[in-house]
Amino acid sequence: MIEAELIYLTGWKSSWRLKETFVNMLRNLVWATSKHDVYFMNNYSLMHWSSLLQRGKEVLNVAKPIVPSMKQHGSLSQSVSRVQISTMAVKDDLIVAGGFQGELICKKINEPEVAFCTKLTSADNDITNSVDIYNAPSGSLRVMTANNDCTVRLFDATNFALLNRFAFHWSVNNISTSPDGKLVAVLGDSPECLLADTGSGKVIHGLEGHLDYSFSSAWHPNGQILATGNQDTTCRLWDVRNLSQSLKVLKGNMGAIRALRFTSDGRFLAMAEPADFVHLFDTEAGYSQCQEIDLFGEIAGISFSPDTEALFVGVADRTYGSLLEFNRKRNHSYVDSIF
Repeated sequence: MIEAELIYLTGWKSSWRLKETFVNMLRNLVWATSKHDVYFMNNYSLMHWSSLLQRGKEVLNVAKPIVPSMKQHGSLSQSVSRVQISTMAVKDDLIVAGGFQGELICKKINEPEVAFCTKLTSADNDITNSVDIYNAPSGSLRVMTANNDCTVRLFDATNFALLNRFAFHWSVNNISTSPDGKLVAVLGDSPECLLADTGSGKVIHGLEGHLDYSFSSAWHPNGQILATGNQDTTCRLWDVRNLSQSLKVLKGNMGAIRALRFTSDGRFLAMAEPADFVHLFDTEAGYSQCQEIDLFGEIAGISFSPDTEALFVGVADRTYGSLLEFNRKRNHSYVDSIF
């Protein structure tokens, strides 16, 4: 069970603004690095919320001109300003964010300056739809991006050199890498989802079953199950050991499945619609048991804490913009001691 608690954001409710033209765009704007540390976007501010201190702190203001601190010869690095963040990811001490005009921003959490930023494309509206931070099989940290220009790009997370780029036949809306760093799920403006090699971009298998465009994906920690979310209001589960057909189909209520997250122990899968509904599935019950969270407003992102004890939901509503925390309830039983 999940017990709900509203995190009170003093002075931020009314200042969380997303233009109406963007409220239904792809986004993942909430990321928890612990039960007490959450990163999220509030208008042009990337914020850190501490539930222990009960206060927030601005980590980065993307309305101002951003000048990268790393300027290496041949680097794609360039200044950006007034970036409307479309997606983000946090891993270890690195924050990576993408923008609605194709921007990419990479910042170390404990450093004041932005290490790297650039515009991935020159065309307008080539949104950076998805970013992922992962460890390659070699152990090296990598950053992967997906854009409306039908391209997935791979960067070294140390010097931010562009290592490779993979072209597809449709706009890429989402990417997610497998736990072992060998495979990447590529989803976009096509009913077919693809599994590709992270190093070469070679397509290994196509996943057929969805009826419309796809927007989200997540890997079970065991690396065997992939969840994909689609405009057809369903999430499909795929067993990578047998990709001939989906393992199970999970149904939403009204809208596309815009965000998917597994807990780090693999026990629960969270599935978010564009607004109002987040569904929690018990994986140990074969995904047959579901708890529905019915809230009000556009959902800006979902994230489990690494210890699995909390689920954070961002609400990007003009009036009710807020960050919600849902705590995991456990049933404890004790064995009587007999002396």
